[in-house]
Amino acid sequence: MSRIDNTKDFIPVRIAVLTVSDTRSLDEDRSGDVLVDRIAGAGHILADRKIIRDERTQIADQLRAWIANPDIDVVISTGGTGLTGRDVTVEAHRDVYEKEIDAFGTIFTIVSMQKIGTSAVQSRATAGVAGGTYLFALPGSPGACRDAWDEILALQLDFRHRPCNFVEILPRLDEHRRRK
Repeated sequence: MSRIDNTKDFIPVRIAVLTVSDTRSLDEDRSGDVLVDRIAGAGHILADRKIIRDERTQIADQLRAWIANPDIDVVISTGGTGLTGRDVTVEAHRDVYEKEIDAFGTIFTIVSMQKIGTSAVQSRATAGVAGGTYLFALPGSPGACRDAWDEILALQLDFRHRPCNFVEILPRLDEHRRRK
C-alpha cells in the first residue's frame, strides 16, 4: 500500500492553475482557490494562475505556453470537463498531450464514486504529459478539486510517496527530446 517515506526530503514542484469558465472571475473562483490553498499547504510553488473562457483553442494555447515555460512542472485545470456543448477542456488537453495518463480518470472516478455515487459517471477528468510537464484536467466544483488533490495529487506530487510518484520521474519525461 502507499505510504510517505519520511527518510526522503520533500521536493516542491512548480504548479500553474487554470480555471476554465465563461462566468467566473478570480474573486469568485472557489475551485481555483481550493487548488491554490492545497498547493501552498503541501509546500509546492504556485507558478501562475489564470482564468480562461471555455474556448478550445484558447485553452490549448495556454497549456502550450505553460508547457514551454521551464519554470512550470505541472498544470492543473479546473472546469470544462462535463458533457455540455461548452465543455471543451478535455479536448483541449488531448490536443496537446504527448502521452495520456489513462489511469488518472479511472482513479478519479473511483474517488468520486465514494463521494457522489453514480453521478461520478458525468466527469471526464483526464491527465497527460507534454513537453516534460504534467497536465491534469479536473471538474469545476470545489469538492471535485478537493477530492482530486487530497486523494490523488497530494500523494503523486510528493517525492516521498512510495512505492512510486510523478515527481521522481519528472526529470525523465522529456528524455526522448535530449537523445541524439
